[in-house]
Amino acid sequence: MPFAKIAFVASDTQAGQAALARLMDRYPHVPPDQADVIVALGGDGFVLETLHCWIDRKVPIYGMNRGTVGFLMNSFREHGLMERLHRAQGVVLHPLRMKARLADGSEVEALAINEVSLFRQTRQAAKIRIRIDGKERLDELICDGVMVATAAGSTAYNLSAHGPIIPLGADILALTPISAFRPRRWRGALLPQHARVSFEVLEAGKRPVSAVADYTEARDVIEVEVREDRSVSLTLLFDPEHNLEERILAEQFQS
Repeated sequence: MPFAKIAFVASDTQAGQAALARLMDRYPHVPPDQADVIVALGGDGFVLETLHCWIDRKVPIYGMNRGTVGFLMNSFREHGLMERLHRAQGVVLHPLRMKARLADGSEVEALAINEVSLFRQTRQAAKIRIRIDGKERLDELICDGVMVATAAGSTAYNLSAHGPIIPLGADILALTPISAFRPRRWRGALLPQHARVSFEVLEAGKRPVSAVADYTEARDVIEVEVREDRSVSLTLLFDPEHNLEERILAEQFQS
């Protein structure tokens, strides 16, 4: 992909800021609001933040790892950046849209690229009823929490909660419990990408629950609806030899 105007952004870590200074000295650049590609220097959390920040511009993001895990990032190298951008392959992601109704009657709406998660707020387990496309599928899940994850997010928190890894292009969402107590053997479900998932918090006054869409949190929720919003498209760029689809496939064979 040929790009004429490049912008650099970085996390506020020492590694991110040092990489930012070196690349800005080495390559011509413009402010992010004028760029046709943004190079994000940091970890997975920072590239998610960058995608959210510039979601309205629909500008592609090319991440280089200056963080810890870097699953959504390319390796960091100072040299050959223009050639790497020219060869980069784009992956289009559609985020989840969360609509949460709170105990005080207010509503919170947010987008999530990785997952929407519900968590208990106190020592007591949450009690949650689950409906899929309006049909009740689980009348009472007693748990620490539950999440809906995209394919891109399936290797993040979803995987840590023993959820399935989903290949890109599978048009599937993962519904994964977090430390389910009842039903104890329920391990979650795979849902079509068009599914509308509704969570009803039971005994909300006694067992308060929060909902988190990536890094947007709503506390004391009583109802949460989650669906994939295909009207919103985000583009991540990857080196062709180590693209996101290959990473997700390889992750399934890790010991």
